[in-house]
Amino acid sequence: MLSVRGLEVRYGRSVRALEGIDLAVETDGVLAVLGGNGAGKSTLLRAVSGTVRLHGGAVSAGEIRLRDERIDRQDPAEIVRRGAVAVPEGRQVFARMTVEENLRAGGLGARSAAVRTAARARVAELFPVLTERAGQRAGLLSGGEQQMLAIGRALMSGPDLLLLDEPSLGLAPQMVGRIARIVGEIHAQGTAVVLVEQNASMALEVAESAVVLEVGRIALAGPAAELAASDDVQRLYLGGHAESEEQAEAEVAEARVHRSRRSLSRWAG
Repeated sequence: MLSVRGLEVRYGRSVRALEGIDLAVETDGVLAVLGGNGAGKSTLLRAVSGTVRLHGGAVSAGEIRLRDERIDRQDPAEIVRRGAVAVPEGRQVFARMTVEENLRAGGLGARSAAVRTAARARVAELFPVLTERAGQRAGLLSGGEQQMLAIGRALMSGPDLLLLDEPSLGLAPQMVGRIARIVGEIHAQGTAVVLVEQNASMALEVAESAVVLEVGRIALAGPAAELAASDDVQRLYLGGHAESEEQAEAEVAEARVHRSRRSLSRWAG
């Protein structure tokens, strides 16, 4: 579904946000992208969705292909028409518009009226609360409901690939679990997903494969279950088994040193 090879993204002349990124998402796959703040996770999704130029960045090397068609030179609207749609960090619903109007806006990118009709039925099945709130202004929804609306709006174009940027950000633990189940249902219905998350535990539970970004490069990559079980990922992203803050900080430092000294051929990035 998605192939990224040798991707480099720069902001201006001096800031290199991504370097040498190689990854792939199968037609029926879910890829988790993990990493701390500033690792390049959102930049990766912006590059795939074609919106990186709107943030002052540019793809300076490499290529991005959707179903073997190159898209890194296409504008965002064309990428949506080809089947890849992003849900940005922070939800960014149209607050003064109603729920129904937000969904209709998402449907403008659908490839046909039939696709739009089928997508509306799918959204109603996944998010019945949006049907109940159809006439309500989006800005009056709870944070969890706004996240559902943001995902539903993206689904209205009938995408083959859904790009989710931090869908659990700022949500209560119960709602995080609900969003994870929704991502699983979307995948089960045949849509490939790239899931950018700082909540590594949730992301690795949902995903089939994962990559870890550090300072714009892939540090680890492999099956999600293997990464979840690795000591480095446990210590750096899943909290390890520390019994105090001091021990946790020591384990993080040890993991970084340990990883820098050994070969990562098993999870070659």
